[in-house]
Amino acid sequence: MTLLNDASALRNLHARARGWARVLKLPFRQQRWRGNAGEFMGGGTGSSLDFHDHRVYLPGDDPRQINWQAYARTGTYSMKLYREEVRPLVDVVLDVSASMFAFPSKEQRALELLAFAVESSLQSGATLRCHAIAGSKQQRLEPEVILSGKWPEQVSELHGTPSAPELNRLPLRAGAMRIFISDLLFPGEPESTLGCLSTRNGRGIVLAPYANDEADPGWDGNYEFIDPETGLPHEHRVESALLKRYESAYKRHFELWKAAALKHGIAMARVSAEAEFQKALQNEGVASGAVETA
Repeated sequence: MTLLNDASALRNLHARARGWARVLKLPFRQQRWRGNAGEFMGGGTGSSLDFHDHRVYLPGDDPRQINWQAYARTGTYSMKLYREEVRPLVDVVLDVSASMFAFPSKEQRALELLAFAVESSLQSGATLRCHAIAGSKQQRLEPEVILSGKWPEQVSELHGTPSAPELNRLPLRAGAMRIFISDLLFPGEPESTLGCLSTRNGRGIVLAPYANDEADPGWDGNYEFIDPETGLPHEHRVESALLKRYESAYKRHFELWKAAALKHGIAMARVSAEAEFQKALQNEGVASGAVETA
């Protein structure tokens, strides 16, 4: 049984993720938020204890916010304004195309990233929505179903779609932090995918799990490769020149993604499946702004 099909193991994974989310967090404090009352600084004024500004009193204003000390000095009514505190909006999108689960280590890292994003959002009091996507197919996932470990049952029909995930089909909310968990191993230009993460004042973050089996395979000789999206076998003889072309294409692929992410102001972190989770996420995550330390 794989981790993806073991509800008990997925629940245990979330228990570990609660600890990770107390050490590393999604970068909520790097953005001004608008939404329901919460603990993060908003873009407007409200009733927190954090003084923001003052202005002249206008009829209809709450008299409790009058600055009486200033009135005693000047004889003019003025208002104390305090920074609004709001709940962040977080949209988590998980790529469930088959390549995400091609190797056991990569499958585990992808599921760990999902658990971390969910737990970090919940610990911060964010209003959370989750989606699974593969090509043009999508499925809304309720956070409580993810926490139960039973969400893979809802996405089984989404597998086997080799096309690029069509994020433009998702109801991503304006002003939300948008977490896209994907290995980015699909055809198409990065621009169309990343543009969907930054529209309507969205803050895009890409967490890309990868395995050494694909990044540095060390092939030599005859192999039967299985396309993870279609399940079809392909026989190839891999010699040094072919391996170098593969490694060059693989490196160039992610250089294009990182350049496009920089252009769109999106934080992108590739996360190794071999290292311990916190170390792997922190390696590129902190420097890129995809996560921050507690």
